Amino acid sequence: MTGRRPVGPAGPGPGSGEGAAFSVIGKRNRKVDGRRKVTGQSIFTDDLQPARLLHGKILRSPHAHARIRSIDTRRAAAHPGVHAVITGRDLPVAYGIIPWTRDEYPLAIDKVLYVGDGVAAVAADDERTAEAALALIEIDYQVLPAVLTVEDALAHPENQVNTFSAKGNVSKQVRLTFGDVEGGLAGAEVVVEDTWFHAGSTHAAIEPHCAVGDLGADGILTVHSSTQVPHYLHRELSRVLELPIDRIRVIQPAVGGGFGGKSEPFDLEFAVAKLSCLTGRPVKILYTREEVFAAHRGRHPMLMTYQVGARRDGMLTAVKARILIDGGAHSSFGLVTTYYSGQLLGAPYRLPAYEFDSTRVFTNKPSCGPKRGHGSVQPRFAFECALDMLAERVALDPIELRRRNVLGADTRTVNEFRVTSNGFLECLAGVERASGWKEKFRQLPFGRGVGVAGSTYISGTNYPIYPNEMPQSAVQLKVDRSGRVTVFAGVSDIGQGCDSVLAYIVAEELGVALDSIRVVTADTDLTPVDLGAYSSRITFMAGNAAIAACAGVKRRIQDAMAQAWSVPPGQVRLADGFATAPGTPSHAVPIAEAFQAAEARFGTLGGVGSYNTPKDVHGSYRGATIGASPAYSFSAHVAEVEVDDQTGQVRVKKIWVAHDCGRALNPMLVEGQMEGSAAMGFGEALFEEQPYDERGLHRGPSLLDYPLATTLDTPELESIIVESGDREGPYGAKEAGEGPLHPSIPAIANAIHDAVGVRLTRLPFLPPRVLAALETRRQAGLSWKGRR
Repeated sequence: MTGRRPVGPAGPGPGSGEGAAFSVIGKRNRKVDGRRKVTGQSIFTDDLQPARLLHGKILRSPHAHARIRSIDTRRAAAHPGVHAVITGRDLPVAYGIIPWTRDEYPLAIDKVLYVGDGVAAVAADDERTAEAALALIEIDYQVLPAVLTVEDALAHPENQVNTFSAKGNVSKQVRLTFGDVEGGLAGAEVVVEDTWFHAGSTHAAIEPHCAVGDLGADGILTVHSSTQVPHYLHRELSRVLELPIDRIRVIQPAVGGGFGGKSEPFDLEFAVAKLSCLTGRPVKILYTREEVFAAHRGRHPMLMTYQVGARRDGMLTAVKARILIDGGAHSSFGLVTTYYSGQLLGAPYRLPAYEFDSTRVFTNKPSCGPKRGHGSVQPRFAFECALDMLAERVALDPIELRRRNVLGADTRTVNEFRVTSNGFLECLAGVERASGWKEKFRQLPFGRGVGVAGSTYISGTNYPIYPNEMPQSAVQLKVDRSGRVTVFAGVSDIGQGCDSVLAYIVAEELGVALDSIRVVTADTDLTPVDLGAYSSRITFMAGNAAIAACAGVKRRIQDAMAQAWSVPPGQVRLADGFATAPGTPSHAVPIAEAFQAAEARFGTLGGVGSYNTPKDVHGSYRGATIGASPAYSFSAHVAEVEVDDQTGQVRVKKIWVAHDCGRALNPMLVEGQMEGSAAMGFGEALFEEQPYDERGLHRGPSLLDYPLATTLDTPELESIIVESGDREGPYGAKEAGEGPLHPSIPAIANAIHDAVGVRLTRLPFLPPRVLAALETRRQAGLSWKGRR
């Protein structure tokens, strides 16, 4: 209500009806922006103005592991311009994105678990005042031994990082065996074994996390957040704040990148909500770049040992993996990560027998979580390199070895995941042909080489994060007699283009011009539930929901026009802004007239549609649902590199990227996702790592110091779209946003081997590591392409 904002009993807080009038220490504000506070009643004054925005800041721990003996916030609360101060005691309910692993608090209560852990938050007139107030908060810490490596976490369970853990520092352990693995390895004619290490990486989205909390005069708490998961945030805000979920509204504005880094709740969202409830004013918190690094949830460091057995003809016999995962301080998506590290290796190759033993541990570092290609980029690096080692041992072309072991379509993986469409053979053929593979592999001079790798990824998880039988995605349509259609959907566009995809589908189904379609998304008050932007799910799931929403509307329009034209409804076509009956030129009207005819006959036009996943896509063993998907994408890359054996510098000249997306609804968007994925994998291969010192301090928490690939570093990228046409996807479409990342890293590693004859098993491929590997080869007296 412009210029009028009721205050009083609607706002929750200490005291009856006066929560908005007090800071947390009980300091009364007689006037706030011209508003009088009156106990027990709601009042308006004619001179009311919208409440002025307060700025929040979070005080963060300087220690990797310490007990909080005491916190004194009195000086901060008394500081001029400060309106509220909160600590962990004000938000005592634990939360977590996975219902079974809620193991963190919005602000630390008894212990801090990593450098950057939030301890207290303030709301003040401006950021400078808020920063000054943070400096006035006095905290007495008892510093505890910090656990900073996987090895230390397992060796010293007595130094427990996360007190929610039931077993020392073990976050999750999964061991699954499919088939006779030991027999397959024993009977193999060739077995390769090695250990690989992925150093982990962060998302580095250009836009930092930001949230604004605003308790309205009507008692509705609105949180604007740069989240990828408005629905899950909505639920956790209700739990933690102990407010009815229908009294909370979450709005996701345009988001400047996510890549998985914003796919769960964070401390700032709870803090702005609580501070707004206490002050009666909107409160904003914007992370600094250093805080983004502390929030993290990036790619897990993984230490991975693989044994791969095969016959002399290259046919695989068994695969055995042992994986140690550094999870950081909290669980985050870690339960899923631990499963994904093994479950998603079952394609694109047929594995007769397979076992993985994955253990995720807690350490005193920022929590790891889902980054583009969640949980499976690291194992794919190791396994695809092992396949190249195997090809060399059996004297087969690496593409041919992969081709011989292809899983195929309409089948099941060794771990019982259903696979429908599969364009992997076409992906291999595409990169082989485009790259000139046959003329280059082992034919280029010393220092130059090509490498290949393949992969698969999910088109959405088959089940929601919390168990329920409701749809995973829904769409509502408002069809206006003007010819305009408004699409309401809970989807989260983080730059991948899902809002556009929904518009394309509705335009295709109803024959409406794109500029006559409005898309309203990611507002829990206005839009039906969609679970969020993760696991490459939106095109497949929301796309199907949109088609379903259009079906009833389309049928009513066709029925109305069929009656008007005396033709069967099936002959009425909606396309290009018109309703027509092909073959009868006089039967053609603008789509708005067709809408009006249908509205006259049937009443106000609208439609709803939803999508839920099939239940026959996985086995029945414990953990069989994790990694199951209604459809899988497939990718293959060839990378061409130059390696300077004097400096160790690796230059990637070009990457050919072939991806089976089912069907490209917008080829330009698909190519953008393919190239962006490949570029991100390239950056992880050559540049990115997350180094911490012995105190648990990140060595470079800024975009100046964190080594990201620039446009000057990034190689030429060539996209090859493969369309296998999935029978269950919208128009045959599958995912394209994460799968194309996976092969980049192993393709580059395999190309380096082709160039100079060394196997690099530790990421990133920095010049000192390349030089060390070359020196080891020289000392062993080994030659490659005529060079020692």
